[in-house]
Amino acid sequence: MLKTIINLEPGKKVYFASDQHFGAPNPKESKVREERFIRWMDEIKHDAQVLFLMGDLFDFWHEWKHVIPKGYVRVLGKIAELKDSGIHIYFFVGNHDLWMKDYLEEEIGCTVFYKKQYFEIGGRQFLLAHGDGLGPGDKGYKRMKKVFTNPVAQWFFKWLHPDIAMRIALYMSQKNKMISGEEDKEFLGEDKEFLIIYSKEKLKNQKIDYFIYGHRHLPMVLDLEQNAKYINLGDWISYFTYGVFERDFELKTFDNKA
Repeated sequence: MLKTIINLEPGKKVYFASDQHFGAPNPKESKVREERFIRWMDEIKHDAQVLFLMGDLFDFWHEWKHVIPKGYVRVLGKIAELKDSGIHIYFFVGNHDLWMKDYLEEEIGCTVFYKKQYFEIGGRQFLLAHGDGLGPGDKGYKRMKKVFTNPVAQWFFKWLHPDIAMRIALYMSQKNKMISGEEDKEFLGEDKEFLIIYSKEKLKNQKIDYFIYGHRHLPMVLDLEQNAKYINLGDWISYFTYGVFERDFELKTFDNKA
């Protein structure tokens, strides 16, 4: 099991945020949420050592060889500013930005992950993932993901004119129930939440202190066996929640709307 070790500097913290879905439901409404997220990044930059962006930063993202989607300039600029200030930024690809390639790595210097990762932070053991496709069930989505990640399907899509491709993709993305479906507003129970089931299975043969996911949109901290914690970071659509770790993990809400 490969593991990245982060030794926290005195007075520094690790931050986590997920599921911003910028671009949805339309550019005007998205901009309000983008500005709020930028204010949050301004607030954390004085004590952040690491920032984990845990997936679905964009409601849809596709990179052509020489083209990226229009918009998000201020968000991307602020992420670049944090990186240039010495904050390490890890980006997990989510189910809405599956077609992320090397833009964030080459232009900003982020480390991009396409699957779950193990970290040791301040001596504690973390399993981090966006969360899509993990655990039992959701077979329809898993089949869809295989299509979207298929190199042949990606090859055909990239030959569409970007104006046509983005129009189709944004329509499909906004119809996708996973952005803010009613089912995301209710806790289904430990025996039905697929990420909780997955985490409990991992605990049978691994020592993990914190399981941290996005994807589910419902902010939650749940105690598991062996003093482990299951954490879902919520979203920046309805909850504006984020995680912070120094000696222990806290799930907080960013209330600055001004």
